[in-house]
Amino acid sequence: MSDTTCHMSISLDGFVAGPDQSRENPLGKRGLELHGWHIGDPRANKADKVAAEWLMRPRGAYVMGRNMFGPIRGEWDEDWTGWWGAEPPYHAPVFVLTHHAHDPIPLDGGTTFYFVTEGFEAAYSAAREAAGTEGVDIAGGASAVRQALAAGVIDELTLDIAPVLLGAGERIFDGEVGFDFEPVEVLHSPLTTHVRYRRIGS
Repeated sequence: MSDTTCHMSISLDGFVAGPDQSRENPLGKRGLELHGWHIGDPRANKADKVAAEWLMRPRGAYVMGRNMFGPIRGEWDEDWTGWWGAEPPYHAPVFVLTHHAHDPIPLDGGTTFYFVTEGFEAAYSAAREAAGTEGVDIAGGASAVRQALAAGVIDELTLDIAPVLLGAGERIFDGEVGFDFEPVEVLHSPLTTHVRYRRIGS
């Protein structure tokens, strides 16, 4: 499957991360409340399991923003290899959007982080080339997803809508971002409503 996908958990008021992201709170304050459906909440059900399979399906390459890669801002002033330990869950090339150059970081399991300073279009092009016929995923965070939506490259968008109000944080639907998708599948659990959208006409 060569589609470009994106899968994000989101609050009822439109936030995909809470305010004050930091090393201690990578998803911002209360951001973890959006993710109980796939990180061990005992109320998770079969629908959540299916959605987790959507989330974890193998992709040929990924694009993510620097804020998702880690908490360091500005120049790279410390050794950081991501939040995920020695073997990240991607098992494919990951192209990280940044304003500050960095050498690639190869890790166990086939993941290599590449750092792209020329903007979203360059990162996405590199990801498409690396993925071949296997497809690309826009892994987050909010800014990277907004750029992908603005560029019109996402074919399938899955939103896990948690019954949570964060009040502040990071939005993907902010500014002049169009939404030319239609729902093709909806799954429910006590924790989340999973909606899988396809781009109209794709």
